[in-house]
Amino acid sequence: MRKKVDFLVIGTGIAGLSYALKVAEHGSVCIVTKAVMDETATRYAQGGIAAVMYHPDTYEKHIRDTLIAGDGLNNEKIVRITITESTERIKELIAWGAEFDRTSTGKYDLGKEGGHSEYRVLHHKDNTGFEIQRALISQIAAHPNIEVLEHTFALDIITQHHLGEEVTRHRNDIECYGAYVLEIPTNTIHTILAKTTMIATGGAGNVYAVTTNPTVATGDGIAMIYRAKGIIENMEFIQFHPTALYNPGEKPSFLITEALRGFGAVLKNAEGEEFMHKYDKRLSLAPRDIVARAIDNELKLSGSEFVYLDCRHLDKNELITGFPTIYAKCLSIGIDITRDMIPVVPAAHYTCGGIKVDEYARSSITRLYASGECASTGLHGANRLASNSLLESVVFSHRAFVDAIEKIKTVEFREDVPEWNAEGMVLNEEMILITQSLKDLQSIMSSYVGIVRSNLRLKRALDRLEILYRETEDLYNKSILTVKLCELRNMINVAYLIIKMAQQRKESRGLHYSLDYPEANAGKNGNKIGN
Repeated sequence: MRKKVDFLVIGTGIAGLSYALKVAEHGSVCIVTKAVMDETATRYAQGGIAAVMYHPDTYEKHIRDTLIAGDGLNNEKIVRITITESTERIKELIAWGAEFDRTSTGKYDLGKEGGHSEYRVLHHKDNTGFEIQRALISQIAAHPNIEVLEHTFALDIITQHHLGEEVTRHRNDIECYGAYVLEIPTNTIHTILAKTTMIATGGAGNVYAVTTNPTVATGDGIAMIYRAKGIIENMEFIQFHPTALYNPGEKPSFLITEALRGFGAVLKNAEGEEFMHKYDKRLSLAPRDIVARAIDNELKLSGSEFVYLDCRHLDKNELITGFPTIYAKCLSIGIDITRDMIPVVPAAHYTCGGIKVDEYARSSITRLYASGECASTGLHGANRLASNSLLESVVFSHRAFVDAIEKIKTVEFREDVPEWNAEGMVLNEEMILITQSLKDLQSIMSSYVGIVRSNLRLKRALDRLEILYRETEDLYNKSILTVKLCELRNMINVAYLIIKMAQQRKESRGLHYSLDYPEANAGKNGNKIGN
C-alpha cells in the first residue's frame, strides 16, 4: 500500500485526536495507532485536566505554580501561552462531548492536587482521561475526512536519508515526507506520504520495570525522531508518580491518583506513622518529585517494599462516590479503602523531556510536529505540575493545527520516496532474545537510573546498555520486523538518551537527583541531543 494524505497523525491519545479533529476540516487525515484507538495513556489518566475556571484562581497563580514545580527550567513564554489558552481549550473539549463533574449548583467541581495553590482540576470522577478519550473517539468516528489504521506500527519517519542523502545532526534542512508503517496482522510494510506529520505517540514509561504507563508506551516517537537526527532534550527528567498501587506482577501498575491526596488522604510509613513533615511543609501535597524522593528514602530506611496511603478518616460515601475506580480496584485485591490503608510505591509515570518543539509544536524537522508526552514544549521544566499534561496536549495540538493548515497550501508530496527494503531478512524464531533483553533493560534503568542517581550508577547503566544496543541492532538488521523487536530497539534508544542527559546535568534539579551533585546550579541550562 502506498497512501497520500494531507495530515498524517501517529498516536490516538488526546494530543493526536484533538489535532486530527481540527485539521480534518482542511484536508484528508490518516491516523495510525499500533494498538486500538483507546489504548493510550490518556485513557488511564485519572486525576484530571488543570485550567483556570473561577475566582479566586487566576492565570498568574497557575503560571506561578507551574514555574515553581518546574524548578526554574520552564520556558516562561510557553508557560504563559499554555495557561492563558487553557480555558478556551477546555470549552472545546466540552463542546466535543466531554463531561466533567459539577457541584449541586452547576459549577464545575474542581479538585486540588500537589503543587497547586487553588482548586483548578476538572475531573470526571477518577477516570477523567477515559471520559475525554470516549468523547474524542466518538467525534473521530463521525468525521468523513478521517481514516484510522489500528494495529499499525510506525517504523520510521521518511526524510532525505531514505532518498540516499546524508542526514546529520548538523543539518537544519531535514524534511519529513511521511512514514513507513508496519501493518501488524499481515506483517507488511506500507509507505504513507504526507504533507505534514504529527507525532503524538506518548511517553516511554516501559523503559522501567514498574510504570503506570500502558504497555504501548515505549518511546516510539522519541526514538524515531532521534534516529532521524531531530533534536531531543531534557530526557533526564522522568517523573515517578509517588503512589502506584503495590500489587507485584501487575502491568501496568494501577495509579492511585494524586487527587486522592488532594481529597485528604495521608501518606504513612510501614509503621503507620506520618512522615511527609520531615521533607516538606506542604506534607502529602508537595510536588511529585519531592514526595517520590521522600517515599524512596522511607523505603530505604525501613527496608519495606511499600508505604501506605491512609483514607480511613475520610467520609466513606464521598470517598466511594468520588473515587469509584480506585475503590473497586482495591476491593478486587482485598483492600477496602474505607477500612484499610492502601499500599503504594513510586512508579515511572511521565516523560517531561522529548522531541524539542517551538510554540507551534514544530520540531527541528520541517513538516513534522509533536504534541503530548513525546514532545518537550518547555512547559514542564524539571518537573511536571499535576494535571498540566492533558492541558499541554490540547493547547499545542491546537497551535500545530493553526500552523499546519497554512503549511499544506504550499507543500507538495515527495513522489520519489522508495518502498521499504526488506530483502534478505529472516524470521527471528528466538523470542527469548527479545524478552530477556527487555527484562535486562528495565532492570538496568530501575536499578541505576531511577529516583536517585549517581555518576557511578549512570556509568554502570551505560556500560550495560551498550551491550544490549549492539545485540539488538544486530538482530534488527537481519530479522523480519516485529513490533516487539522494534519496541525494544526504541526503548534502548530512549534509555540511552535518559542516561546521557542525566550524565550531562551536573546538578540536582527537579526530577533528576544526583548523590554527586545534590545542589542545584543557578543557570537554566537545557540538555539536548540534535542539530
